[in-house]
Amino acid sequence: MQQVKIGWASRDVSTSVPINIPGQFHMRISKGIMDPLTLTALVIDNSEDLVIFLSADLVVIRSGLLDEVREQVSLLEPEIETIKIIMNATHTHTGASHYLDKGNDALRTGSSTAPVDDVPHPGVEIASSDDYRAYLAREAAEAVVEAYRTRAPGGIAYGYGFAVVSHSRRVIYFDDTSKRPGEQVSGFRVNGHGVMYGNTRDKQFSHYEAGADHFINLLYTFTPAGELTGAIINVPCPSQNSESEYKLSADYWHDVRVAVRKIYGNIHILPQSAAGGDLSPRLLHYKEAQARRFRLKYGNEQTELSARKDIAERVAAAFAEVLSWAKNDIRSELPIEHVVETVELSKRRISQDELAFAEEKLAELNKIPFKLEGDSPEELLRFNSSLVAQRNRFIRIVGRYKSQDSEPKLPMEMHVLRIGNIAFASNRFELFMDFMHRIQARSPFEQTFVIQLAGTPGMDGGTYLATERAVQNKGYSACLFCNIVSPEGGQEMVDETVSILEKLYDNKS
Repeated sequence: MQQVKIGWASRDVSTSVPINIPGQFHMRISKGIMDPLTLTALVIDNSEDLVIFLSADLVVIRSGLLDEVREQVSLLEPEIETIKIIMNATHTHTGASHYLDKGNDALRTGSSTAPVDDVPHPGVEIASSDDYRAYLAREAAEAVVEAYRTRAPGGIAYGYGFAVVSHSRRVIYFDDTSKRPGEQVSGFRVNGHGVMYGNTRDKQFSHYEAGADHFINLLYTFTPAGELTGAIINVPCPSQNSESEYKLSADYWHDVRVAVRKIYGNIHILPQSAAGGDLSPRLLHYKEAQARRFRLKYGNEQTELSARKDIAERVAAAFAEVLSWAKNDIRSELPIEHVVETVELSKRRISQDELAFAEEKLAELNKIPFKLEGDSPEELLRFNSSLVAQRNRFIRIVGRYKSQDSEPKLPMEMHVLRIGNIAFASNRFELFMDFMHRIQARSPFEQTFVIQLAGTPGMDGGTYLATERAVQNKGYSACLFCNIVSPEGGQEMVDETVSILEKLYDNKS
């Protein structure tokens, strides 16, 4: 074992220019900044191997962003092994867009988000996402290099606690909702017994499809004198309380940073979202009780802002509770072993019936003209961008059908590593909770941090990976539009992750 060296760096990557905010199926053009978007880098090195964690307040990592960050890091500091960079999104739905606008054929052939020039937007000023993407990649590369160059001897402690952040967001009904009178299919979802954010007051409400995970995994870093310098906070929940806002925001992670720093000073905080594809920070029942709680506790502010504060208080409390005992076991000499593999995962196939359905609906959508007048510029943009998003989702289904025999597998860069007696495992998906539990339950390590929505080389990224039961129930996040990889492919990822974890554990010294 070698002395651990630790380096941190953070950047505010907010922008005041009016830029598209991805995370909904219509374009939202930012109207300022609610709270800072943050990018944080952490390097942990023991001279034999290293890991570079890079977290950004974005909805997803795509459009070749990871490739560009790695390329720029290599130019700035050639000795850095850039393949060891794990870049994850916190999945805030109020981050700025870094999607390519110019020459992005990937977006023009089936993404839910289209380049700005493909969406008529009369009267609306929109900055190109290309400019922000270049800025973001530069800031990320500089943060990685700063963290690498400033790494110094230090120590690590870790532990787990409990903080209620997530709730199940997939509602299951006794009946198949697609057969209800007046039920219409859009290019956004195909419902069945399952409905994302379904109405729990419905007389056919049965249950939530899955439970929730209230674990919080924590890794703390210290100076040789025992001074706390920062922490990884790994929570199985996306950050989307403020998901419909028109101002840039890190969502509840901003409130977590404020709450933790109020106690411990301006330490670095690196957020990671563990599996949260079927989870959400939104409570779907008990809403009246929640409203009363927030009204008495916080006054008459917006409900979702109160929810963010409520979450932050629980995370900060768990942070303090775990630190109170984890600091009794600070390690300054630890083995590090970091494996990066490209795994091939079985895709979810498109059936003949689904192809016919997609072609029929696409033909209908292609007959609908864009709106160029008659409404406000914002309403025109909302309609036109929603229309393009629906068309693109059907176009993607047709494309997947055509290529599924020749390209049955999806390649994904996966990181699996150990730092002492704990492990980390990454994936590119909005991963359903069951897959994480399968990994953690079989992992031989004391704690296993799962990192979802990690960047992978290439233009694509994100997408849900749903379980077998979810695919049967349908609904947004588990219907044909949402899953490139099948449940079988999800289990392939689990098995490969566990196989590497077992090999790393056997290598323990």
